[in-house]
Amino acid sequence: MKSKLSFVLAAVLLTLFVSALIAQESHTYVGLKTCKMCHKGEAKSMVFEKWEASKHAQAAAVLQGKEVTDKCYGCHATGFGKPTGFKSDSLATVLLAGVQCEACHGPGSDYKKINVMKDRKLAVQAGLIIPNAESCTQCHNTLHHKDLIFDYKTAWPQIAHSIKKSQ
Repeated sequence: MKSKLSFVLAAVLLTLFVSALIAQESHTYVGLKTCKMCHKGEAKSMVFEKWEASKHAQAAAVLQGKEVTDKCYGCHATGFGKPTGFKSDSLATVLLAGVQCEACHGPGSDYKKINVMKDRKLAVQAGLIIPNAESCTQCHNTLHHKDLIFDYKTAWPQIAHSIKKSQ
């Protein structure tokens, strides 16, 4: 009887553990086109246009003609190494090349809806990441580019973007 109870308890714990892992990976990447629908134009504070003119938009292009390894894609592609992110051997994920919105803000499948995005707390609960110095320095560091000089305080204003509250 005791072994049956232990087995049932172990099965329940395993189920809970697997469910928690699945929940962590439940957010999927939706790609730039989805974000662009609501974050483009003057009415939306030119968020898309600001990104489009940034070095982040060209992050995959700068790899052309260079010796590229999977280590490069960790910072030069969106979601590399994640189940629904960019894969270097898949044409299906080519639309995730470069440092797009979700590279910094997290996979958008669960926060992309307008009613969620209008409520910051709800959006964060649905997976939206609010980038900070720590998240930026995951890529902007000297690990792969020894000569890189990165100062968050001067770099952030170059890419800072937000939609005015009334919108």
